Amino acid sequence: MSLFNTVRNTIVPVHKEGYPFVAAFFVASLVLGWIFKPLFWIGMIFTLWCAYFFRDPERVTPQDDDLVISPADGKVSAIQMVTPPAELDLGSEPMLRISVFMNVFNCHVNRAPMRGRIVSINYRSGSFVNAELDKASEDNERNGLVIETRHGQIGVVQIAGLVARRILCWANTNEPLDAGERFGLIRFGSRLDVFLPAGAAPRVSLGQTAIAGETVIAEFASAKGPVISRHS
Repeated sequence: MSLFNTVRNTIVPVHKEGYPFVAAFFVASLVLGWIFKPLFWIGMIFTLWCAYFFRDPERVTPQDDDLVISPADGKVSAIQMVTPPAELDLGSEPMLRISVFMNVFNCHVNRAPMRGRIVSINYRSGSFVNAELDKASEDNERNGLVIETRHGQIGVVQIAGLVARRILCWANTNEPLDAGERFGLIRFGSRLDVFLPAGAAPRVSLGQTAIAGETVIAEFASAKGPVISRHS
């Protein structure tokens, strides 16, 4: 039983949105293998990668309404004060924006950064430039959620990337969300922007690896100053 539990805990489930893609890769592998046998094994490598891409692991989320949790796995690519997108209707004053860039090897399931109620959901079509670039916030296809929290309204924006062609959001307006709760997914490389009102202090550094549903990226109501980090 110990070995069984170890194997079960090691294997990460695939999100249901990934089933059609994994099946398509597998069928393509069979067809390619029928044409030329070595191509089957190459196809199987891509099939396994596809299953890995759509993995949906369990996460342990801190339950503290003063904490802002990373909505995505990936690298912290921006921490700056910027004006939020107009469609979020969060005003024209700069807000703290923390961006997390997801490459094609990161888990792409998106999670709520704070507990609250969804005030609005706003989709905007756009281009598909590299999501790591700053202009992606304005130019790329995106889907923005406004969440009412105990510290005011925050914005969470799903941004499509260079390869991504589909943003999924299964949350609905006026629904409650718990911190760390799954609300969407972006296929194949993308970015999440979190816009925070006054009182939020960053708790991550540029280039830091964030884990969705677990890494604290900012904090409200804290007397502590900005986080200090070093490379080692």
